[in-house]
Amino acid sequence: MYAVIETGGKQYRVEVGSEIEVEYLEAEPGQTLELDRVLLVADGDDTTVGRPIVDAARVSASVVRQDRGDKVVVFKYRPKARSRVKHGHRQELTVLRVADIVYGDRSARQQAELAQSERERSEAAAAEEAAQRAAADRALADQLAQRRTAGESAGTEGAAGAEKAEARSKAEAGSTAEAGSKPARGSARTSSGASKPASTRARAPRTQAPAPEGESKSRSRGTGGTRKDS
Repeated sequence: MYAVIETGGKQYRVEVGSEIEVEYLEAEPGQTLELDRVLLVADGDDTTVGRPIVDAARVSASVVRQDRGDKVVVFKYRPKARSRVKHGHRQELTVLRVADIVYGDRSARQQAELAQSERERSEAAAAEEAAQRAAADRALADQLAQRRTAGESAGTEGAAGAEKAEARSKAEAGSTAEAGSKPARGSARTSSGASKPASTRARAPRTQAPAPEGESKSRSRGTGGTRKDS
């Protein structure tokens, strides 16, 4: 809700909590003033324009301090008349802080308080939701870290088991090779006196002693006669 007020011959647009500088008003700092010349009141989509002022509408404000405006220099010069006049002016001002805008049974301060409480409630709910989400994310991260640690330990144990199995297989392969290099039972003995297998024995050619010269001739003759009879 906002309003347009008139004071000191000037118009000001005011809201709850806004500070304005108006023409000098005879009041002490901290004093509360009622400004009844309200020209317009707007509350959301509802706007009321006064003719010239809005009935049942008022603006309450507290005096913050008495102040002075910036210096304004006024210089008057008349050519060829040796006339030069210079004046300075600082306007006396009163700083007001708007406390409330009342129109009928509606109060801008109450609406602002309700909006502030609703904002705080929503912020608290958002903070609680963010804290719950952070706690859930932290729990999930811890669970993943535990799983990763367990997987790494299992991988280390698996690697150690694989190394042991590999070493065992190598040892078995070595023992098998040693057993294969030894001679089997029933095999041939070496040339130093051991017998060789029958399949590997070389058959020696048979040799006969030369027959006596007389026997060889008789045999040849007998063979020849036999051939003739045949």
